[in-house]
This record gives sequence, structure tokens and C-alpha cells, in this order.
Amino acid sequence: MPHVHSADGTSIGYDRLSDEGPALVLVGGGLDDSSENQPLGEHLADSFAVVNYRRRGRGDSDDRRPYALEREIDDLAAVIDATGERAHLFGASSGGALALEAAAAGLPVERIAVHDVPYQVDEAMVSAWQAYRLDLDAALEAGDLDQALRLFMRLAGSSEQDIAGAQSAPVWAALRALAPTLRHDAACLGDGRLPAKRLALVRQPVLLTTGVTVDPQMAGLPVDFFGAAADAAAGALPDARRLTLPVEGHVADPGVLGPVLRTFFTN
Repeated sequence: MPHVHSADGTSIGYDRLSDEGPALVLVGGGLDDSSENQPLGEHLADSFAVVNYRRRGRGDSDDRRPYALEREIDDLAAVIDATGERAHLFGASSGGALALEAAAAGLPVERIAVHDVPYQVDEAMVSAWQAYRLDLDAALEAGDLDQALRLFMRLAGSSEQDIAGAQSAPVWAALRALAPTLRHDAACLGDGRLPAKRLALVRQPVLLTTGVTVDPQMAGLPVDFFGAAADAAAGALPDARRLTLPVEGHVADPGVLGPVLRTFFTN
């Protein structure tokens, strides 16, 4: 698998799914080692030169401390540079927040599409987010990866039954390996509130998508949590398009999302 080196020397792994067409870089979200975006990338590989990379600390990508959001933006800059041109971006969940922060920082980006970015738009959720960040830091400093995962799942609206089921499932070991990167995702979202001033710096066209229903394992979130966040972000961005997709769950069906992205990126 190819790698690039970020400004601080961190080695970042990526997969180049195709070579023909405009460059499109996929940015993964929380507890994702790039595998969640892989089916979408394969769906779009006939139209774009798709690069699916693993954010620092995930899979074969290294990590260096202290972590800073600016270093993740540097990582994405190195991946875009490896494409040899300006790139479109697609970001899922907190990866969407990272994509927007990168555009606001001036990276050579064309169009940007984001799905289910979890900005907090009411004070109760802002308070819950800020408490989560403190508790997450404490759990990770203590090396308690299981607690870090439980905290994240509770914040994301999972029931205690869902959490217990996940903890007893084979996938839990893989999630534990990714748990330290929850701090990275938290940094991408800052204090949780919509970063309206930074979004106002994004001059590229942005498509914000959400699903028509929430993931069943996120049933504890406020009604239309992602939709309200996308609506607020669209109001802060200079050139935004907003679309609700006929899909269920937090990871959108490539067969539904793919054609929408193909149209958006090629128009």
C-alpha cells in the first residue's frame, strides 16, 4: 500500500482505487480505518481518480503526539498533493468536519461533499459534548480504551443494551485499537458548536447530505439531529446545497449516495 509523509514526518497510508478522472479524496469518520468509505469509493471509481486514505493513528498510518487538528490538515494536504492536482473531497461524519476545516485553511480543494456531520445545535447537546471531551481525555490518559468506547457510544445515542452487545462482539477488539483516535475526531469538532466563522471561509461549493431516518443504534439522539446540524451548517456556508437522502443509518448506501455525488462533483 502506498504512503505519503505529512509535514511532521507522519506516514499516512492510502489506497488509490482508480487513476482516471478528477481527483476525489475520501475522508473517514470516527472509529473508521477507511473501510467504511471503501464501497463508496469503488462505486465512484469509474468516474473519478479516487483516493481513500487512513487518517493518522488508523490502520497502517502512524501517529505522533502531541496531536493537533493542524497536523490532520497537513496529512490531508499531503494526500491531495499525491494526487497531483486539486481534489474534490467527501467526508463522512467527523471526517466531514475535517474536510471543511481543511478547505477553510486554504487547501487546494475543488468541491466538497459531507454526510452526517455531527455539529451540536442545541445547548443541551453542547453541554453533553463538552462533558464527553473531558471524560474521554480522562479515560484515554488512564489507558481505559473500553471506557472511551462506551463514552463515545453513549454520546452517539446508543442504549446500554447496544453497548453491551457491541462489547461482547468480535468487532470490539478492532474498535479498541481505534479508540485513541476518538480524541482526534473530538478535535475536529472543537467545542461542539457550529464553527460558523470558519465555515464562512469555505468558498467552494459544498453539498451537505443526511439520511431520512437515524441509525437504530443512535436512537438516543435528538430528533433530526444530523438534519438540524446540516441545515445550520448550510446557513453558515457561502455556497451550500442541502439534500436529504432516502437512506437509513449513519453510513449511507453507496448505491444512493454515489449517483448524487457523481452529479455534484461533475456539474
